[in-house]
Amino acid sequence: MRMTDIPFATTDWSLIDPTEHPGETGTAFWRTRTFGDIRVRMVDYTPGYRADHWCVKGHILLCLEGELHVELRGGVTHVLTPGLSYQVADDAEPHRSHTKTGARLFIVD
Repeated sequence: MRMTDIPFATTDWSLIDPTEHPGETGTAFWRTRTFGDIRVRMVDYTPGYRADHWCVKGHILLCLEGELHVELRGGVTHVLTPGLSYQVADDAEPHRSHTKTGARLFIVD
């Protein structure tokens, strides 16, 4: 990824209106900025959230709050707590997330 034509700026995420994305259970609320082909999001999952699909999009994801379980289609599950991150390439490993307690994430994709 090459980042070009992005002038220096700050983002106050509290000023960005969230969009609602229902899961199989629970809801994800995305606050999104886009810079060319790069999408940057602050995402809040409600307690009990479970994704309704296997995702094949690449991400760099940092857990800021809560606990997130990331299941790989092969059966392995990783648990993210604040300060832990993961990275995966587009079309590399289908994954889906769920949380019992809720979670806040910072995602670049």
